Amino acid sequence: MGKMSVNLCGITLDNPVIPASGTFGYGYEFADLYDINLLGTFSFKGTTAQPRFGNPTPRIAECSSGMLNAVGLQNPGVEKVIFEEIPKLKQCFHKKVMANVSGFSVDEYAYTCEKLDKCDEIGWLEINISCPNVHGGGMSFGTDPAAAAQVTAAVKKVTSKPVIMKLSPNVTDITAIAKACEAEGADGISLINTLLGMRIDLKTRRPVLANTTGGLSGEAVFPVALRMVYQVAGAVKVPVIGMGGVSSAEDVIEMMLAGATAVEVGAANLVNPYACRDIIAALPGVMDKYAITDLKSLTGGRTDG
Repeated sequence: MGKMSVNLCGITLDNPVIPASGTFGYGYEFADLYDINLLGTFSFKGTTAQPRFGNPTPRIAECSSGMLNAVGLQNPGVEKVIFEEIPKLKQCFHKKVMANVSGFSVDEYAYTCEKLDKCDEIGWLEINISCPNVHGGGMSFGTDPAAAAQVTAAVKKVTSKPVIMKLSPNVTDITAIAKACEAEGADGISLINTLLGMRIDLKTRRPVLANTTGGLSGEAVFPVALRMVYQVAGAVKVPVIGMGGVSSAEDVIEMMLAGATAVEVGAANLVNPYACRDIIAALPGVMDKYAITDLKSLTGGRTDG
């Protein structure tokens, strides 16, 4: 069997498959279904300084080859995550976990990251500057290079853990945002978050989502995500985590060829809770099919022209 391990910002993963934040809870919710230690790691539910109820319902809508969500960063706040969620996670997951962090000000990002920096269980901080479903935070930092750089610099000052900036696709030039983050010390870049979209109920003639708009995820966004991963991987020297519509082992290989070091799986987990387990199980066969002996050698291995 070929080698599936990869190195993400100095930490070795048994394989490159990572459930994405917001689709895998705090891990223990899935531990009753299968041994989640077979994952490379996972990114836990987005965390803010204070508890958030999230947006009003309805906040999920189905659409062709995907879904819209406007959950709005519902979470118990960083204190409860540290003292209640992480201890439960530790009982069933014995690897380093990725903490996903969001905020509504630069100071809030820094505060939350400083708290999480003290947790030994956390290997990486994934900084969400790309959420399209909250007002006054999230994506407002991810659409401007200067603002993205400011958040990166503030977080880097308060943590010794690798900082991975999660970018929004809802921009004109995603490479400008990525390069601004790298210049301020980002250890990695993850992309893409969801694309901004909406649905209208024909009977009521009103938006389906109470928030009006939401984030589009699922298989429909994969070609857009792949293109952006390709662009960013060619623009920065730090590792890139690719995500967006990944639902198969073949998609993982494609993301890595585009330049990804590791690959996150999001909406597929909501359709099939065994999605990541099944993708990992299928990887050896796909590697054999395409004569791949070492997954990490794939990163950026596409042939152009």
